[in-house]
Parts: sequence; C-alpha cells; structure tokens
Amino acid sequence: MIQTTKTSTVKRNLLIAALSNPLALSGFIIIATILLLAIFAPLIAPYDPDSIDVKAILLAPSPHHWMGTDGLGRDVFSRMLFGARISLLVGIVAVGIATVIGILLGAISGYYRGWVDIVIMRLVDIMLSIPTFFLILAVIAFLTPSIWNIMIVIGLTSWMGVTRLVRAEFLSLQGREFVLAAQTLGAKDFRLIFTHLLPNSLTPIIVSSVLGVASAVLVESGLSFLGLGVQAPQASWGNILTDGKVYIQFAWWLSLFPGFAILLTVLGYNLLGEGLRDALDPRSK
Repeated sequence: MIQTTKTSTVKRNLLIAALSNPLALSGFIIIATILLLAIFAPLIAPYDPDSIDVKAILLAPSPHHWMGTDGLGRDVFSRMLFGARISLLVGIVAVGIATVIGILLGAISGYYRGWVDIVIMRLVDIMLSIPTFFLILAVIAFLTPSIWNIMIVIGLTSWMGVTRLVRAEFLSLQGREFVLAAQTLGAKDFRLIFTHLLPNSLTPIIVSSVLGVASAVLVESGLSFLGLGVQAPQASWGNILTDGKVYIQFAWWLSLFPGFAILLTVLGYNLLGEGLRDALDPRSK
C-alpha cells in the first residue's frame, strides 16, 4: 500500500508540475511542439527532404521555401522537420539505454554495498575521468557511422550520473520502516529492489533523464557536424549545420535555423528538467 501510494504520488506530482510550474510548463510546451512537428513531418513538410533541385540552389527564405534551400537545392524547412526526428530519437533512446544501465548498477551498488559497491564506484570514477565527448569520438572512429551506433555509444558512455543518483537513494532508503517491514516479512532481494526501493527513487531518476536528453541531443549534433554522426543524405540538424559552414558568408539561413532548433530543444529539456526538480524535490522549496 505504501509503495502504490508513493508511485501514484510521483505520477500525480509529475502531471501537476508540468501544468502548474512555469519552468516545467514552458519546457513541456517547447518539447511537445517539436515532438509533434517531428511525428507529423511527412504531412507537414512541403517538399521531399532529399529532393535535389539544381534550379533552386541556395535560395534565401521566401514564401516558397520558408527556410531557404541548401547547396543542392533541397528545402531546408523540410530537412529541419525530418532532422528533428533524428535528434529527438537519438536523445530519447540514448538516455533510455543510459538510464537502464545506471539503474541496474546503482541499485546493485547501493543495495549490496561492500566490495560490490567499491568495484562499481571505482568503475564510475574511471569513466568520469575520461572526457565523455572524446571517448565517444574514439569509439565512433572504429565503427560505421550510423544512427544506431550513435545511440548505443552515447548510452553506453552516459550512465554514470544515474548510477550515482540511484546508489545514493538506495543508501538513504534502506533504513526506512517500509523496507525493514518487507525484510521482516521475508521479501527477497529482487522484490525489495524493484518493488520497494526503486519506485521510491523515481524523482531524481526522472529529472536526470529529462536533463540527459538535452545533453544527448547536443552530442549527436556535434558528431553529425564533424561528419561522424548521421550521414548524408539523411537529414540531421548537425549535418545541416555542416552545410551551412561552407556557405556561411552568403547563406546565413543554413546556420541560423538548425542552430536555433538545437538551442530551443536543449532549452526546452533543461526548463522541463529544472521545473520538475523544483516541483518534486521538497528540499528546493
């Protein structure tokens, strides 16, 4: 009963935070708008994002091409819509992978403690001592650049923060009455971890995951900008920026629009994460 009440309270507080907290509401509106545009991109896009038109090369924004065209005559607005799909998909899936790994390692570390905790925490320290972006670059250099490889590599190099959060929550909860009661009734380790301890640790995990999506979007954009991410002709905000670098002196729209989209997306996730933290963490009030 305690567990069910706690879980439902977190879900209810999440909804209340998204609707009433100004920061969370602003971030939610931004992310929801970008997500809807990405989902309905095939219906909204006025042109095929990969269609080349040699008669429309580097056209400035106009009623026919709202965000202009690129060096191959492709409509930038259409490519931006389909690029949103890539950026959001990479961010969400990569953070999902990192969150699952972080929860499992953090739960094991915080629950069993002892030498298990020491080994996992030293692994975390080693991973944190390596600059994440350079580690991703090193791994990607040995793999074929693709969206799936990017998602997996970002996820496998971004779990350390979640691990520490879950471990800290488990250490603080193990002495609580509901945990001791479950142990007295003979609850096994698996049940204690996933039925009693983990649901009561959801708040920091949710906030960390939301903020993590913003970081993953930036990493994907950076990799695509460097040519190690999503490959042409598939549209990505990062590789649209790469095209803009070549024509930056006279085709400003190729840098402005994808740069602004990345900025807006990261801002939206950060606002949502900070708003949820303010609403769900009683220590912030």
